[in-house]
Amino acid sequence: MTRPLAPIGLYDSGLGGLTVVREFMRQLPGEAFLYLGDTARVPYGGRSADELVTFNREIVAYLASEGAKAILVACNTSCATALDAIRAESPVPVVGMIDAGARQAARHGRRVAVLATEATIRSGAYLRALQAQDSSIEVVPLACPHLVPAIESGIWEGAEAEAIVRAELEPLAGQALDAAILGCTHFPLMARAIRGVLGPQVALVDPAVEAVRELVAVLTRAGQLATRSAEATGDFIVTGDPAAFAEQASLLLGQDVGQVAKVFLQTLELAGGRLVEAEPAASAAGDPAGLLDPASVSAA
Repeated sequence: MTRPLAPIGLYDSGLGGLTVVREFMRQLPGEAFLYLGDTARVPYGGRSADELVTFNREIVAYLASEGAKAILVACNTSCATALDAIRAESPVPVVGMIDAGARQAARHGRRVAVLATEATIRSGAYLRALQAQDSSIEVVPLACPHLVPAIESGIWEGAEAEAIVRAELEPLAGQALDAAILGCTHFPLMARAIRGVLGPQVALVDPAVEAVRELVAVLTRAGQLATRSAEATGDFIVTGDPAAFAEQASLLLGQDVGQVAKVFLQTLELAGGRLVEAEPAASAAGDPAGLLDPASVSAA
C-alpha cells in the first residue's frame, strides 16, 4: 500500500536523535514525522545487548502501530546492537546510521577515529562498516561514556562542556587523524568542543547527513516520498519527563515543539528468541505485544 502522507518514525534514547531530526527537517521539509525519545531509560551505552534489542523491538513495534511508513533509527548504539533484529521483524523499511557514517568518513582519509558509546564500540560495528568501505582504513575507536549524561543534563557548550570533552578525548592526543565520526547522535551537540580538542584539520563526520539521504532513496524507490509543498508537522513522544524534554528540544531545534506526549512502553524480556511479558503491570496485562492503546498516550 502506498502511504506517502504517513509519518516517518525516528527514535533515540533521548535528546541525541534530535540532531537527526534537525537534518531530517532540512532535507525532507515536506515529510511528517513522529519522534520517540526513550528518556526513561537513557543512557543506552552501558546496557547489555539483550536489553537493547528488547528496547528497540518495543519502540519499533510502537512506531509501526502508530502508522509510520518507514523508521530511521536515530541512535548509533541501537544500530550497532539491534538493527539486524528489528529489520527482520519490522513491517516497514528501517534505515540506520552506521553504514551511512562509514560511507561519509571514508571520503575524508585513511585514519578515522570513532567516538561512540561503550556499547557501540564493543559491538565493532563501525570497524566492520569502515573496513567494508576500504580495508586500508585504520580505525581508532574511543568509548566516550561521560558525554551522553552531560548532554542530557543540558551541558552542550561552554567551559564545563570543553573540560568534559578534553578529559574524554585525552587518549587521542597526538594522534594523526583524518576524520572523527560522531558515532552517537548526541555528540553533534558538543561538536564545537570536540573540534576545539581535535583541531580543524580533523573532519568531523555526522552520520545523520548520509542517513537521511539514504532514507530519501528508500522512500523514492518505494513510491512513498511525500508530495506536500508546505512544511509538514512533527510529533514528539517520550518515556520520561515530557516537560523537560520539550524545553530542551525547543532550544535545540530553534522552535517550539509544542506538547510532548508520554508513552508507557511495557517492559519485556528476551526468552527463547522471542519477546514475552515480564511481570506485566495491571494496566498493561492485556497488551501482550507491548503496545499501548493510543488512548493511553498522555500529553504533557
